Amino acid sequence: MALLQERRGSVAILTFNRPESLNALNQEALREFEQAVDAIEHDDEVGAMVLTGAGDRAFVAGADISQFTHLDLWTSGAFAERTLALFRRIEVSPKPSIVAVNGFCLGGGVELSLSCDIRLASENAKFGQPEINLGIIPGWGGTQRLQRVVGPGWARQMILSGEMVDAQTALRIGLVNEVLPRELLLDRAVALAERIGGRARKAVALAKQAILRGQGMPLEDGLKYETAMWQLAFETEDCKEGVAAFLEKREAKFKGR
Repeated sequence: MALLQERRGSVAILTFNRPESLNALNQEALREFEQAVDAIEHDDEVGAMVLTGAGDRAFVAGADISQFTHLDLWTSGAFAERTLALFRRIEVSPKPSIVAVNGFCLGGGVELSLSCDIRLASENAKFGQPEINLGIIPGWGGTQRLQRVVGPGWARQMILSGEMVDAQTALRIGLVNEVLPRELLLDRAVALAERIGGRARKAVALAKQAILRGQGMPLEDGLKYETAMWQLAFETEDCKEGVAAFLEKREAKFKGR
């Protein structure tokens, strides 16, 4: 199988499982990933997902370049559109996503990580958009999402030069949230996913929606949208439970309603 699936409590762990090719994304891996995301979105028991790669060498070293030989103007567009739609589903999903980058994260691997809510990296992680070395450009969101995360300067340097950055540089420029020893990486990602998944899930989804929609709005419009999401949160049962638990000095028992 190109993708391994595991459950730890309310956390779904998806592991790209092609270590012999540095977990490069081929059609099989993308198809299995698409099916897994669909199942997670419809599973009320899952509160968050964690993505990682098999082995110590890579998270995802981009697309499987051997599949590029038959692509042309039209087929490359169809390939990109399908993958872009899948990554967008992760980005806008009410189920938060955390990526645990262990080793190389290149090309499509970076673009996939940018679709996730939180990025954690091991100390040996390396990030890059090397498409320019193949005579092409990022096609799964790299030119758009990367600059929104690290700024246009670093995005241009990475995309136009094809150079990689190490984990500490990625941390400094905001490409990742934390850098951890390899042996602690997955446990930290799962613990963070459990914490987020254990919050009021409708509030988490509303907060995520406000952040995403607000990125493309002028500040005044973003603030109005945030107020609208804030109002919707007050209609949930979890809001009533959270307020009651706080006033009664006890742990809230959220039910996702």
